Amino acid sequence: MTVVLRRVNRALLGLAGLLLVLGGGAVLAAALDLPVPSWWPWSGPSDVLLSTAARQRWRDEGWWWPAVIAALGLIVLLALWWLLVQFRRARLREILVDTGDGEEAVLRGRALESVLEADAAALEGVARAKVSLTGRRGAPRTRVALDLEPYASPGDALGTLGTEALAHARTSAGLPALPTEARLRAVKHRARRVT
Repeated sequence: MTVVLRRVNRALLGLAGLLLVLGGGAVLAAALDLPVPSWWPWSGPSDVLLSTAARQRWRDEGWWWPAVIAALGLIVLLALWWLLVQFRRARLREILVDTGDGEEAVLRGRALESVLEADAAALEGVARAKVSLTGRRGAPRTRVALDLEPYASPGDALGTLGTEALAHARTSAGLPALPTEARLRAVKHRARRVT
């Protein structure tokens, strides 16, 4: 999915860039009164984008303005969708596990995330844990977000995360390495009343 998304992004960005460069160059050439192709609608600096006749051509048609608004709305929705897809991080659905006999097994990414979350949440001083797997099937990566209790030491929590929860996940999945990005955050607590 991420490879396809990257290719679509590159193709769309390349196409958009090419169209903008060609269109901008042609408009600039017309504005500077340089020679432009005969099919180009603007031939000089005094030309306008839409002439009065072109603007009034479809005025009496009842379908024209709803069609224009619908087309522009669709373009805006597609652009917003494309923008939001850029920020979505692709989760790894499955991991290839070497079984030791020359074959490979498939481990569901969601299962490993759940186990790793439970192990991380059980660590001393951790209130909540959230884990997501990214990367490739043969080389997964993890992102771990830990919400720490107010009394917890971030260094200790990070150390036990690496030596216990991540080590357990790495050995159980048969992975030679499991690169991890950890984000630590302290949980806010209400002040206690003293009487």
